[in-house]
Amino acid sequence: MIQVGDIREWRTHDVVDPDGHKIGTLEAIYVDTGTDAPSMATVQIGLPTRHRLVFVPLDRALVGPGYVKVAYDKALVKSCPAIGTDDVLPAEDEVNIFQHYGLAYTPGAGGERRLARP
Repeated sequence: MIQVGDIREWRTHDVVDPDGHKIGTLEAIYVDTGTDAPSMATVQIGLPTRHRLVFVPLDRALVGPGYVKVAYDKALVKSCPAIGTDDVLPAEDEVNIFQHYGLAYTPGAGGERRLARP
């Protein structure tokens, strides 16, 4: 498992898919609010004048020299619902991110959000 303290060091490094194709640049890490474990990363993609952030799960991610390899194909990650580089993911949109990757989504017992930036 990747530790939050370790993965923060990889901010601005390449994020690649299982075949080594560059998806984009690691922007931030989000933890699961129920476990405090790293859950998702935002990846900066797009043209220099039109950057946006997409989310990718960190399950089965591997860290190497200068890159983070995720377990999801580049096309799947790039088609994920996106937010602007200065935007915050609205709580009600979290479910769309999980559904995009075929992952179960369960909000907290009080309906609180599932993802948070540490």
